Amino acid sequence: MRVGIMLDEHYTNPKLAEIYDIDSGWSVDRDFYLSLADPSKKLEILDLGCGTGLLCDAYAARGHSVTGCDPSKTMLDVARLKPHGKNIEWVESSAQDFKSLKSFDLIVMTGHAFQVLLSEEDILIALSNMKRHLKTGGLIVFEARNPAVNWVECWDYSMSLDTKFGSVEESRKFLNWDGQRMSFELVYKFPNETFISKSDLLFLSKNKICDLLIASGLVADSVFGGWDKSPFYPDFSKEMIFFVRHN
Repeated sequence: MRVGIMLDEHYTNPKLAEIYDIDSGWSVDRDFYLSLADPSKKLEILDLGCGTGLLCDAYAARGHSVTGCDPSKTMLDVARLKPHGKNIEWVESSAQDFKSLKSFDLIVMTGHAFQVLLSEEDILIALSNMKRHLKTGGLIVFEARNPAVNWVECWDYSMSLDTKFGSVEESRKFLNWDGQRMSFELVYKFPNETFISKSDLLFLSKNKICDLLIASGLVADSVFGGWDKSPFYPDFSKEMIFFVRHN
């Protein structure tokens, strides 16, 4: 793991890791990523920032050879308990520092994990590392939020979660925006205790990300604006979904 890497509380706290799948369960984006792996072929798949392993488990259920990588040991401890967890290789590492003797047909980075790379230097290192582990003809897919959208006005939310610890009140609150980087906090109110997790995300334009891909020896074949593969519209598409190959 990269020396000095700091992980947010909601990735390292065992209680928060245990309830992660309740508020971040199976969703349309995971359907999208699962559809990328042809069930008629056995693929080598790498999930960078795999979290609690929901998508890894679904890939493994289809017979693919899966490697799940995450910098949080706490999240990986939860991931290992998935139904197919024993058939998956779990690696505790950042995307920048991941190393394997394997090469992969498909490399994914989901859940907007790309935006947790907070500097262009880290992005270039991570992209170069993906290229290094990508088979000839292989595919990299990741998504980022479109910075042209006013995320500040729609960022905050609150919800109640029914957990084994009782009802948990979860809320997300915007803290700061400097035009490229957002700071926010997640608050989890358990029956007898409260946890606050502060986070930062980097928002880069499609053109900037494409430039960084080219600098890493990669190229975006396609960029979609939605999980239905709708076109990307710079002014209002919320998602930027990148399909990337060797340049």
